[in-house]
Amino acid sequence: MTLTNRTPEHTVAQLFDHIAPQYDRMNSVISLGTHRLWRRQVMDQMTVRPGDFALDLCCGTGDWTLALAQAVGPAGEVVGLDLSHEMLAVAQQKVRAAHLQSQITLKQGDAMHLPYPDNTFNVVTIGFGLRNVPDAQQVLSEMTRVVKPGGQVVCLETSQPTNPVVHAGWQLYFGHVVPLMGRVVAHHYRAYDYLQRTTHQFVSAEQLAVMFTAAGLHHVHYRRFNLGAAAVHFGTK
Repeated sequence: MTLTNRTPEHTVAQLFDHIAPQYDRMNSVISLGTHRLWRRQVMDQMTVRPGDFALDLCCGTGDWTLALAQAVGPAGEVVGLDLSHEMLAVAQQKVRAAHLQSQITLKQGDAMHLPYPDNTFNVVTIGFGLRNVPDAQQVLSEMTRVVKPGGQVVCLETSQPTNPVVHAGWQLYFGHVVPLMGRVVAHHYRAYDYLQRTTHQFVSAEQLAVMFTAAGLHHVHYRRFNLGAAAVHFGTK
């Protein structure tokens, strides 16, 4: 199975560059603050150890990158990679504020073509970014390639609620409310209209699990959040 996003990469990068200053605020508004709880729960379920070498793809403003750095400790290292220069600039401010410059390296790059050798990282993550890449299956294959044997690949992403009533409310919220909030709060309707469209078009949790397996991962499992509005997937190489 291949999932593609037809929006050119440079256009996606420009959209995220524009909304970078308001991105964290909008995330909290859109998810009603639950995205932080989801990430904490995901970290509790991950096999991250002190001294590990981790890669956080589509790292955005760096929240998951920072959490990984705290988990791997002073002996470990984390690379945060993102296509958007402005998102990385916000992330760099957070890294300095947390005094984690010695543990975190931020890099502008393409998740579809990772500049790292095979079997490099102990864990590779991607949070709310897989739906925005040109080819999600290729990104999963790249994540699998660069993680070490026995290492873990983790994806936290929006998903499709299975309950018809919940799904109808979810469609209304993301299809109409989110773009309007983007216009009022972030002053960028176009960017949040794009994000709601990628949310609607993304695969179900079941389909994403199949894609994990197709990428060569084993012990694939997932957990839904907020009645299926989001899901985390785990796979082991």
